[in-house]
Amino acid sequence: MRLYILSSGKYGDRVVNNLAEHGMASNIVGMEDYPEDLPEFIDDFSKYVPKKLSPADLILSVGLSGDINMIVPEVAQKTGAKSAIIPIYDPVQMPPGLQQEIIDSAPDVRIVFPKPFCSLEPVGDAPIDEFANRFGKPVLFIKSDKFIKKVEVLRGAPCGSTDYIAKGLWSMPVDDAELNATQKLHNYPCNASTDTDPAVGDTSMHLASYQIKEAVKRGLGFAVKSAVVDQETCNLDECHQECIKSCPQVLIGLDTITLTEDNQAVIDPATCGYCEICIKECPLNAITVKNARFEL
Repeated sequence: MRLYILSSGKYGDRVVNNLAEHGMASNIVGMEDYPEDLPEFIDDFSKYVPKKLSPADLILSVGLSGDINMIVPEVAQKTGAKSAIIPIYDPVQMPPGLQQEIIDSAPDVRIVFPKPFCSLEPVGDAPIDEFANRFGKPVLFIKSDKFIKKVEVLRGAPCGSTDYIAKGLWSMPVDDAELNATQKLHNYPCNASTDTDPAVGDTSMHLASYQIKEAVKRGLGFAVKSAVVDQETCNLDECHQECIKSCPQVLIGLDTITLTEDNQAVIDPATCGYCEICIKECPLNAITVKNARFEL
């Protein structure tokens, strides 16, 4: 796979360096670095398109904010790429209107906008999937008894945080790993925004923490904390599915809250970040957060 990268800022540098360190240096056929102080609104973005472009299969725009991302369709056209990834790490960086404008300007290019980058999973597009099988939503192999004996990164976050977190989990009590993974993400530190994204009702940094928590839960085979729905109280005819409509994980495409055949809400402990947003939105007070062992 031939990868052309459009990069800006410390976040862009971190991703590029991590990809190179993990064996993708030979896949990078070109890269253009942009200053961080570009105007938020650009009338003529064509002047920012690189002059020399090599044939590519996948365009990655990482760290670019605002209208400058409109160069992605033209770069894709000139390189022959039919696939592009534009991760969203800040609500200001990629508002919904700009996202739609980019999609509309490139009808022949499959463009995905993972929010955040560490939520990326295969989507049925060959170049994107080849990348996503190596970098994206973290996947861990964990060997443990009461303590963690071994952690292997099967798929790491593009920023490199998964490797850092995995090293810090060794010898830790298994019941503490879920929470400690989040703390270590913040210590890395995660470069995702701490501003609430109005499209999902949560911050990009929190969303990133939910992804690494899920990786730890699945690696161990259980969760130690989750929001839980009281099935006797839940009545979706009265609440209009407010829990599903407000769950940040659902809003980025996960099945964190689903419905049973009896029209009851069920929360998946593997992907629940226990943000408590659903608790606040439930008009029937049918949801609580519980500390327990939830087998996955």
